Parts: sequence; C-alpha cells; structure tokens
Amino acid sequence: MSKQESYDVIIIGGGIIGCACAAALAQAGVKLCLIEPGTIGGGTTAAGMGHLVVMDDNPAELALSSYSLELWRELVTDDVRLSSKHEYSQCGTIWVAADEEEMEAARAKLNILQAHDIAAELLSATQLRQLEPQLRAGLAGGLLVKQDALVYPPKSAQILLDRALTTKPGNAIHHRGSVSELIDGGVLLFDGSQLFAKHVIVANGIASTQLINDLPLRYKKGHLLITDRYPNFIQHQLVELGYIKSAHASDGDSVAFNLQPRPTGQVFIGSSRQFDITHKEIDTNILSKMLAQATSYVPALDNLKAIRAWTGFRAATPDGLPYIGPHPSRKNVWMATGHEGLGITTSMATAELLKNQICQQTSKIAVEPYWPSRNLSQH
Repeated sequence: MSKQESYDVIIIGGGIIGCACAAALAQAGVKLCLIEPGTIGGGTTAAGMGHLVVMDDNPAELALSSYSLELWRELVTDDVRLSSKHEYSQCGTIWVAADEEEMEAARAKLNILQAHDIAAELLSATQLRQLEPQLRAGLAGGLLVKQDALVYPPKSAQILLDRALTTKPGNAIHHRGSVSELIDGGVLLFDGSQLFAKHVIVANGIASTQLINDLPLRYKKGHLLITDRYPNFIQHQLVELGYIKSAHASDGDSVAFNLQPRPTGQVFIGSSRQFDITHKEIDTNILSKMLAQATSYVPALDNLKAIRAWTGFRAATPDGLPYIGPHPSRKNVWMATGHEGLGITTSMATAELLKNQICQQTSKIAVEPYWPSRNLSQH
C-alpha cells in the first residue's frame, strides 16, 4: 500500500459496527478502507450473545432497535442462504415475569410495542409453562416478542465485510494495520504511514477513547457461559423482566437471568455487568452469582455441562444511547460507538444512519438523538 493512499471514507474497527458501516457505504458506491489489525469480529463482537432484540426503555432506543431488526430481516430474507450463514434464528424473546409486579411491567411493555406495530403477546403462567417447560413453576407469566432473533456475531461481521469487499471489487479494502492517532484529513498508523479520507468513522468500541480523549465512555464488563449441546432444551431467548433494571444500573455489579438457545443445540447463559473493570479475567464470584440466578429460573441447568466461560467489554455512554453521527469539534470525524449491549442488534441501523448522513440522504428515523454532541458538548 502506498504511504499516501486516499479514500472517501476510512472506518476504524472491524467489529460488527464497522463491518456493517462498510457494507452500507460500499453499496452506496463509496470508496472505503476498513482498518482492523486483528480477527474480524474478534473483540467485543465475539464476546456478545448475538441477541437481536427490540428494546423500549426510551423512544430513541426503541426507534433504533426496531428499525435495525427490520434491516436484519431484510438482509437474511434477500438471500435465503444468508440466513444459515449468519446462523440467524427468529426464536423470539420471552420476557419472564416472576410476580404480579413484573406482569404489570410486561403489560406496559406490550402496550408500547403494539403502539409501534411490533408483534407481541402476553403469556399467562400456564402458557409460559407450555412454551418453556424447563422454567420453574410459580412464575406469573411473561411477554413473547415474536420477531426478536439471534445471529452468530463474528460470522455476521465477516459476512458484512465480505459484502463490502465484493460489492464493487477494488472499491473497498481491509487494511490490517493499527491507528495511532487521528490527523487532519485522515489517520496515522503505528507503522508511520498515513491514510487520507474525506470522512473518518471511529467504530472501535471502548478503544475509541484512545483516539478521542474527550469521549465519555465507561467499561462495562460482562461474563458469558456456554454449555455442551442439548437440542430443544429451550426454544426462545429467555430474559427476566428484572434485567432492564440491571442492564441500566449506573454503578455497581449486577447479574440477571438471560438464556439463549443456540442453533447448535448449545445453551448460552448470561448476563452480568461490572463497571470500570478493564481486565478480562473471569470473576468467579460474579460468574457464580450469574449461574445461581439462571438456575433459579431454570433448575435443570444444574444438570448441563458447561464447556466455556469468557468475558467482554461493552462501551457505555452516560445516557445509554450510542454515539452515531458527527463529532462536534473534529471536522469530518464520525462516531459509531457506545452501543453497550445492543451493538449486534443496532449495527444495521447504525450503518444506515451514518451512510445517510455522509451521503446526504434522508434517514427513515431521526438521526439527532444519537449525535455525540449531546454529551461531548459538555466536555
């Protein structure tokens, strides 16, 4: 590669956000370079569960997640072969209510989703047991969100990058280097070379703070565990309604019941959150609490064989919404980070919103709620 290569767009980061941006921009005819030194989808993307879930904690989150799920469905239905390549499964999510108070939360959630034409159904205690007999007796019921799905994130990231690289051969490239700093009109790599572009997208998750020092992002560490193969042990993604409180706590350690049926027959067990922990070592205390919470909902988990546990880092913004849009004080620098636990879910919409802004096209949903200026203007 020449020392002064120039592009329309440089994308920093080869996780699912960066790869989705590459695919969207390449299809728009943009000449681009994605910079990623490691395995595509090998960082936070590989650490995630791959749950594609509509979240409705606030209108902006609902708009972004529901729009992104539409784009995911379009992607896998355009080519039926893509569905199996992504390991896409429209398993649906059951939000499990432990008691009547949580059933009230389920009803409120149902009203919001139905008002936005999202297919959902309230489940009685009996219906819940019929759909998921492994759940413990005595639960109050739940809410089934039918179009939620799952993918295998590292594979999806590579497929999206491949789509970018093959849309118009030679128009998109993957450069296996590392960015040391942003410079005027481009980036400086650690090997001393410079790459130039009209626009630079910073899409490397929590590592983006190494390039932009005024970015208010916090580490949110999570633990995951996967079992051996037990086909049909569960049928849906199962999440406790108390998860929402845990997921959006602003401090402290927390765990929540979150169980996923992988197409392989394996069972994926989550979830946990620890703020400002920056090492990857497994915290056996947190892992034990997470597993205890899971088995309190599904006692038969105790009989399953676990084969691997690991950790990953979510990049958390102060208000829980990602940064998607122009950096307020760095010319032609665009942010695509801070997605916390919804990076896989919202990757497609993130890419579409950025593509529309860079290419000066209209977006289906408002772009302003995700602009970094809402937080960065204070720094």
